Amino acid sequence: MLNKILVVDDEPDLEALVKQKMRREIRRGEYAFSFAGNGVQALEVLRGDQEINIVLTDINMPEMDGLTLLEHLPGVNADIHSVVISAYGDMKNIRLAMNRGAFDFVTKPVDFDDLKITLSRTIQRMQTWLEASASKERLASIQVELETARKMQQSILPATFPSNDDYEIFGSMSPARSVGGDFFDVIRLENGKIAIAIADVSGKGITAGLFMMTTRTILKGAAIGTNGPAETLRETNTQLAENNDAMMFVTTFYAEYDYRDRKLTFANGGHNPPLVVKADGTATELEMPPDVALGLMGDLDYDEASIKLEPGDHVVMYTDGVNEAETHDGDFYGMERFIDLFKDGVPASAKTVTQRVFDSVHEFVGDFDQSDDITCLTLSVK
Repeated sequence: MLNKILVVDDEPDLEALVKQKMRREIRRGEYAFSFAGNGVQALEVLRGDQEINIVLTDINMPEMDGLTLLEHLPGVNADIHSVVISAYGDMKNIRLAMNRGAFDFVTKPVDFDDLKITLSRTIQRMQTWLEASASKERLASIQVELETARKMQQSILPATFPSNDDYEIFGSMSPARSVGGDFFDVIRLENGKIAIAIADVSGKGITAGLFMMTTRTILKGAAIGTNGPAETLRETNTQLAENNDAMMFVTTFYAEYDYRDRKLTFANGGHNPPLVVKADGTATELEMPPDVALGLMGDLDYDEASIKLEPGDHVVMYTDGVNEAETHDGDFYGMERFIDLFKDGVPASAKTVTQRVFDSVHEFVGDFDQSDDITCLTLSVK
C-alpha cells in the first residue's frame, strides 16, 4: 500500500534530505512525499490531494504554525494521522500537539531511523482505525469497550479522601472524551504521611487510559516502597521507560504531606506547578524543580523540595485542562484568571475550593467541547 505523506517545515534543505534518506522506501513504492513550507500551504496541498493520509509537521513556522494546522486537519480529512517535529525537551508544545490530535512526535535533529519506526507505528494505527471505521458492528463494539474502559478508569480514582482535625483533601476529574489521560491519587504511608499525586498522560482515548492505569499502579507501588518523592518519581520513571514502545509520557506532580508539622515535600516530573492559596485569597505558583516528564527515558534523577504550610492554606493541584480550557473563540482560561479566582474570598473546605475551580472553568468555556481532561486536587490545612 502506498502511503502519501505531507511534510510541513520551513527549512529549505529538508525536502532534499527526506528524499535522500527515504529513497529506498520511495523506490519500493511504500511512501510518496509532498512538501509545504507552512500550515497555510499545507492546507492547500491537502485540499488538492485527498489521498494524503499522514502529515509530518514542524511546530514553529511562519504564517500558520504546526499547532494551528493540527486544529484544521479534521476539517480537511478526519482520517489523516499527524506526527509533530519538536525541539528536544519542548514538553509544553508536545503536550499541546497530543491534545490536538497528534499521534506521535519526533525530535530535532531528526533521526531518520527513529522517523521510520514512528511512521511505521502511525501507519499501523491508521490501518486499525480505518478497519474499525469501515464496520458498524466494529464501531459499536468499540463504543462498548470505551464505556467499559471509562468505568474502569473512574473506578480507580479515589472516591473517599483522608482528613482529620488538621487537614483535608478532595479531588475530581472530568474527562474530555469517554476515556481520559488524567488521574490523581491519595495514598496513606506507613509513617503517618499522606502521599498525593496528580498526573496527565499524553494523548486521549483507550491508549492513554491504559497508560494512565499502568502509571497509577507503578506510582502507588513506588510511593509505598521508596523513601521520599524524588526516589518515587525516579523508580516510577524507570519502570515506565522500560517497555514504552509507544513513547508515551506522563507529567506528574508527587508530594508527601506530614500534617504533624505541616510540611509538604514534593518532586515534579514536568507537571504544572500547583497554586498555593493563602487564607487572604492571594495565590502564587509553587516554585518547583523543572524536571522532565516520566516514561521517555530511564535512569533519571529527580530533585526534591519542601515548604511549610500555614493554617488556612490550600494547595491546588491541577492539569492543563484547567488553564488551557478554551472558548469557541479560541480564548484560554489562563493562569491570570486562575490566580485571581480566590481574591474575593477562599472557600473553607478542600471540596468547595475544587468545586469553585470546576464552576469557574465551565462558566468560562460555556457549551464548547473541551479537547483535554479537567482535573483538580486540593490539600487544605485547617
